[in-house]
This record gives sequence, structure tokens and C-alpha cells, in this order.
Amino acid sequence: MVLAGAAVTIHFVGGGPGAADLITLRAATLLAGADVVVYAGTYLDRDVLGHCREDVRLVDTQDLDLDQITAELVTSHLAGRSVVRLCSGDPSLYSALAEQTARLDAAGVDWDVTPGVPAYAAAAALLGRELTVPLLTQSVVLTRAQARSTALPAGESLAAFAATGATLVLHLAITRIREIAEELIDDYGPECPVAVVHRASQPAEVVLRGTLSTIADQVEAAGLRQAAVILVGQVLDPVPSPGEVAESYLYDASRDRSSKLRSAD
Repeated sequence: MVLAGAAVTIHFVGGGPGAADLITLRAATLLAGADVVVYAGTYLDRDVLGHCREDVRLVDTQDLDLDQITAELVTSHLAGRSVVRLCSGDPSLYSALAEQTARLDAAGVDWDVTPGVPAYAAAAALLGRELTVPLLTQSVVLTRAQARSTALPAGESLAAFAATGATLVLHLAITRIREIAEELIDDYGPECPVAVVHRASQPAEVVLRGTLSTIADQVEAAGLRQAAVILVGQVLDPVPSPGEVAESYLYDASRDRSSKLRSAD
């Protein structure tokens, strides 16, 4: 992490869901000042790299392993170069931030993190849906499936999360859509709404809407194999008319809004 007074040369930056205008001002400033940008080419649209200088060194990590990525970061740091490690979405989710920063700590290299717009938030925005609706669901589970990937910890089974009835957001799971849908039907029902958003905000954006009983056919017909987020839950139903669903107490007309009560919220 960053030590007091230390000059940071390694910046982990959330590149957002892909659109060049869906990154933060801080991210744009760091990209514009970077000598080296190490980026996730599999998921990021190259338009995001338009924030970089023309003479920047660009390193695509899609064919690199963790040792090679770390070597690039450390070598650039030792050469006195400013480096942006550009992650897709937000670095707090499925970015391998923990592994990379542990290795940088071991090498005595300081680093910091700039957040980004996560893919699930971009997907929800595209769908025009709030993922938490009063008395319907107030929780969102962000998880993934397991295929050719790291094993999930004990207790984090899809069935365990489904039993809560929360809105589910699944990353890195699109190739297992049929198995996932079948597993969720017992808890959510076959008609539970599902949305699949592929490359939200990018030119190749695709949105599929269906139910647990129909979504797998749609995904397979569209040939989606990566860079997609799966959202499951009743919150994806069409927006109801006022009075047809419970509304937030926060904005209820009967709520006492005195300053004394507000300070205790």
C-alpha cells in the first residue's frame, strides 16, 4: 500500500464497463499522465485508451500470467515510469487485486487504487432497474460460477445464495447459463425474470431479457461466451405503477423530517 510521503508509481485504476466516458476524472488524469498502461484487453474497449498519451507504452494482459504482469509493473517502477494497471469495471471485484498487490508489497513497491464503475452497475443502468426494491428485495449478491476457475469457498454455493431470494448478479458465468438457470428454478421459480448484458456500454453491447426457463436458449442462440453479466430477480419485472409496490420510508410523506431525527438516521 502507500507509505506516507512515498511517490506512487503503480496505480490500479477501474476502467469501468468499457465506455470511454464512463471512467472517473481521476482515472482520466492518471491515464493521461501514465508512461505505461497495463490493461485487461479481453474486457475493455480500446476507446478507453484514448485518454492516454500517444507515446504511452501499452501492455495487454490477456495472454500474460501473474508473474509476467508483476514483472512488467516492477520493471516499470524501477525505471521510474508512472504505471496504470487498468482493470475492467471496478478493482474491488474479480480483478486479482489481492494477488498483484501482495507481490508488489513483497517487492517493496508502493501502489494505490482508483475505483471504477462496476459492470453490474452499468448493466442495471442499461436495464433501467434498481436492484433493491422495498419489501421485494433489499439485498444484492455479487458472485460467480465455477468451471475452469478457482474453487468457491465452502458455504458460497449458488443454492445457498438463492435461498435468500436476493437479487443475484453473476459474473464469469455465462458459459454455464443453462446449469445455473436450472439450479435457480427451485428457489426463484421458472418465470423469474433474468437479464443478460454483454459488454454493457460498449459498441458490441447486447441485452437479452427472459426468464429462468427461457434465458439459456437465448444466450446460446446469441453465441455469448464471455464479458457478460447475468442478473436474476423479481426487481427486473417491468416498473410497476405507483401504489402497486411498497415505497421507501426514506421519502414517505408521513416521515418526520425534523433535524433532530435526521441526525439519528
